[in-house]
Amino acid sequence: MSEFWNQKFSRADYFYGDTPNDFLRSQVFRLKPGARVLVVGDGEGRNGVWLAEQGFEVTSVDYSSVGCEKSRLLAARKHVSLITHCADLLTWAWPIAEFDAVVSIFLHFMPDDRRQVHAKMQAALAPHGWLIIELFHPKQLAYQSGGPKNCDMLNTPNELETDFTDLNWWLLGEGLTRLAEGSGHTGLGYISHAAGQKAPAVG
Repeated sequence: MSEFWNQKFSRADYFYGDTPNDFLRSQVFRLKPGARVLVVGDGEGRNGVWLAEQGFEVTSVDYSSVGCEKSRLLAARKHVSLITHCADLLTWAWPIAEFDAVVSIFLHFMPDDRRQVHAKMQAALAPHGWLIIELFHPKQLAYQSGGPKNCDMLNTPNELETDFTDLNWWLLGEGLTRLAEGSGHTGLGYISHAAGQKAPAVG
């Protein structure tokens, strides 16, 4: 799978563009200044670098070595710094209760792997930390704007609610959006997205 993404990212431009996801941009107001943010499946770094530009302390993780290197190059071009890990999220040594926010944009897995990674994402959040997540919905199969063609890898808001049991949801929805994210996501798409806050520890 890492080689699949290395091939996609082995191009002069950025496959999903070099500007942030619109949903992430709309939700960043929830984060406190200087927040510690983990961006998972960050690809070529467009979201992690933008968050670093906003003054957050960013850790970016992706499976693709080519993507990680392009993240570093983009950060240098934007004159910001971020911590970059090239790792498989299924085997990475995830931090526990360390981040004020976890950002996951169009990161898709088969169901068992998805539940495992989502549990790790939830555990990585400190109490009161925020999850900002956007994925393609199963209805995306009717559109040609990107995403997996396997329905099992596409997610509904109900599945997010089931996966992230420790979050209080401030936004949980689905619908059509117009994507303009490089050549990788272009045109109308049907998405699920959510913003939730981790409940404080009890006791």
